[in-house]
Amino acid sequence: MLPKSPFQLPNSLRMGLLITVLVGLLIAALAWFQIERERRNDLEEMDRRAYILAHQMAYPVQVALRLPDSEAATVLGSMLEGYRRLIGLAIYRTDGRLVAAGKGAADFADVLNQVVDRALAESKDIVETRRTADAHIHLLASLIRTPDGQPQGVLAVLHDLVSLNERATHRQALFGFWIGFIVLSLLILTVAGAWLLYDRPLNRLAEWMRQLRTGEAIAASPVELPIARLVTESDRLAASFRAARSAHQAQARAVVRADNVWTRDRLRAHVVDCLRGGQLLVVSNREPYMHELRDGKPRLIMPAGGLVTALDPVLQACGGVWIAHGSGEADRQMADARGRLAVPPDDPTYTLRRVWLSREEEQGYYYGFANEGLWPLCHLAHERPVFRASDWEHYVRANRRFADAALEEAGSEPAVVLVQDYQMALAPRFLKESRPDLAVGIFWHIPWPNPEAFRICPWAPDLLRGLLGADLIGFHLQQHCNNFLDTVDRMIEARLDWDHFAVELQGHVSRVRPFPISVESWTERHVLTGVELERQIAELKARYKLDKGRIAVGVDRIDYTKGLTERFRAVARFFERCPQYREQFTFVQLGAPSRTHIPRYRNYINELEALADDINWRFQTESWKPIRFLVGHHDGVTVHAFLHMAEIGVVSSLHDGMNLVAKEFVAAKEDQDGVLILSEFAGAARELSDALIINPYDTEQFAEAIRRALEMAPAEREARMNRMRRQVEENNIYRWAANFLADLTAVPISTSTTQEVA
Repeated sequence: MLPKSPFQLPNSLRMGLLITVLVGLLIAALAWFQIERERRNDLEEMDRRAYILAHQMAYPVQVALRLPDSEAATVLGSMLEGYRRLIGLAIYRTDGRLVAAGKGAADFADVLNQVVDRALAESKDIVETRRTADAHIHLLASLIRTPDGQPQGVLAVLHDLVSLNERATHRQALFGFWIGFIVLSLLILTVAGAWLLYDRPLNRLAEWMRQLRTGEAIAASPVELPIARLVTESDRLAASFRAARSAHQAQARAVVRADNVWTRDRLRAHVVDCLRGGQLLVVSNREPYMHELRDGKPRLIMPAGGLVTALDPVLQACGGVWIAHGSGEADRQMADARGRLAVPPDDPTYTLRRVWLSREEEQGYYYGFANEGLWPLCHLAHERPVFRASDWEHYVRANRRFADAALEEAGSEPAVVLVQDYQMALAPRFLKESRPDLAVGIFWHIPWPNPEAFRICPWAPDLLRGLLGADLIGFHLQQHCNNFLDTVDRMIEARLDWDHFAVELQGHVSRVRPFPISVESWTERHVLTGVELERQIAELKARYKLDKGRIAVGVDRIDYTKGLTERFRAVARFFERCPQYREQFTFVQLGAPSRTHIPRYRNYINELEALADDINWRFQTESWKPIRFLVGHHDGVTVHAFLHMAEIGVVSSLHDGMNLVAKEFVAAKEDQDGVLILSEFAGAARELSDALIINPYDTEQFAEAIRRALEMAPAEREARMNRMRRQVEENNIYRWAANFLADLTAVPISTSTTQEVA
């Protein structure tokens, strides 16, 4: 390959010069044509004026020619003199003899004689333009005829063409100026356009590839590329490169683990087999990383919730694209023009694609239909669901928008799409309508109610048809799978296969399976350990005055399904029954505000704060409060510190699909010392049977569980926690993802068409 010359022009400048020269030549040719046409028009106008003047003078000249020469000159007088552009007139006899002439015309006698002789010889009018040493003239020699048509003489009309020449010169200068201006502007615009559309994007791509190669790249690949496929292919190349690098680094740090424990590396290899060259797409309402404004500056936070906790490590392990609603105040500011950015920020391994919704759409789709309708409908928490036709319309449109974003990210290439939760019930069918070849699975993170409860929803059949667009429908528990099939059986015309837990609707088969979701280990989340962790715990205890006695902790979104009211009342009842634990035991509740646009949730926060204040007023001392209710968004490092320091973890959900906080607490007890109090109505109770299982509505039982946890023998605490930790480690989030993807891609995808959702 020849070395690049140091004098070689940039591509954008070369392209600009080429286009400018070609366009400049074309414009110059058009300008020359226009100038010549206007010049001809001016000469034709001069001809017309000369003929008009000759016609006006015809009768006086006829009269004068009947007189002797001296009298003829006297009769015509000043009529032969010129003005402005007219040089003058001259009259000749048929023998070519000059009768009379204006002063200006007399100066051109030689030229006039030649033209007049031609007119007489040819017996017709002659029109010419002549250049002399001092002038450029227009000359008309018009025959004057008798009434019977015989030549009587010649009238010569002379005009000065200087003004026409000046006008032509002015036009040339004007055209030259505009041609130069247009050519220069075109050159600038072409060079700038080529630089913006080609040079800059390709240079950015080259720089990004260099950073990717050297490990410096932390952002998503450039999106303003001249060829759209470059974006898709560069993203996939980056994901593969990062995944390979991450795998190499993980392998270098790897320790020997049991064969039945799934790790990131094992999942990554498994996903490669499952995807078969396609890419992994996750579609959800909640985004794994959001940007909020703090003191006018964007700040990155991870939203609370089990979905983010579960799926973020999967995408970090496998790469791909997470499509979610960009709901943060600074989300647009931190994403590119297509709403994309690379995450996690410190070590990007996958792409987050943010979907924008208006406030009205978010209110109707998310806060309205999803959380005032479906959420209470699916949770048996004694909250009446609210369904509005306008909310349903927003829900349909939002699902369509998320599906369109997923289709755009997938392009025409194979892909596996994991749709998440009750906000996206219609998305599977929308995806399958456009791309039947996609492997589409949906995981329903909340409980599925019985058919009698679900039929309350006015659009229940449409939701079922939307879900049945998926190839695989996952729930936490077998009970939820049973309820779903019962609901389908009673509400829509479909063929059910109870032996294989499958539903066939219009030729498309959807399989229904339980996949109990889980978490990753805390060591993989960059939390503090050792001395740094102990220092943080000491700071938290000092800040919240927790240095007296023992601690229990709850970590939840502030939601009426989490049983926080029952939890606080159980703590109060515990102190009534066991007053000796005053100043010896504190319950800490980390509460993340959620869905505060809904009045029920705002009121619920106020109710909890009022209840906590009432309990504290009853039992507190000068230096101690029984309940510390910490409302706010707490990062993972802080949550881990609280879970690690607490002896007791409390999960008292009134109805929950799984509740990963229970597993988070178990995973945080590296010393295997701690007790979990767990509601029997949380899905996690099916797996963590060594927890103290309670009915959160039974305040006496709940309070007794707190006393029992505090007084449990160390050996029993350790044995219970050891068994629960083994369960969580072996059935972690990587095993969940591996099982779901394996089931989703194990069966060939049906490409039959599906009926559109109303």
